[in-house]
Amino acid sequence: MSETVGISTGIAARYATAVFDLARDGKAIAGLEKDVDALDAAMVESDGLRILLSSPLYSRDEQATAIAAVAAKMKLSKTISNVLALMASKRRLFVLPQLVATLRAKIADHKGEVTADVTSAKALTKAQSDKLAKTLTAQMGVDVKIKATVDESLIGGLIVKVGSKMIDTSIKSKLNALQNTMKEVG
Repeated sequence: MSETVGISTGIAARYATAVFDLARDGKAIAGLEKDVDALDAAMVESDGLRILLSSPLYSRDEQATAIAAVAAKMKLSKTISNVLALMASKRRLFVLPQLVATLRAKIADHKGEVTADVTSAKALTKAQSDKLAKTLTAQMGVDVKIKATVDESLIGGLIVKVGSKMIDTSIKSKLNALQNTMKEVG
């Protein structure tokens, strides 16, 4: 891990702990989850927001003004709006993606959920995703939330990662295993 990633993660963890504790004490975890989802979606959809977060060309005041406008437009909670303003004043908006990820993990832990990263060759239907979540919940003994991605190079099958466990049933991995076996024989 590079030094800057470690620093960003450390900064994000401190902010996330403070925000989460405030939300938990104020019994506002559901509102925090809504804000985290909204921020995550905004960072994915908006090139302008990503540039604002990472560009050193904007002054503290410009970042603070812009992030306050974004928070108001998105109707974020007072807690999140204040944290974003504080981060802008300290020139730490660049850690927002790590903050969102850390908050998402804290919320899931609080709710007793585990996230399963599922990669498939085609997008899963709602029924397939629900059935997979139900199966994983039965196996793991905790609620499992599916985070699905698509990788057409898998050809077919799934790769499921839950915590430190990985299940790879993709055709690509089976072909690679067959190729390695053929090399050993020949």
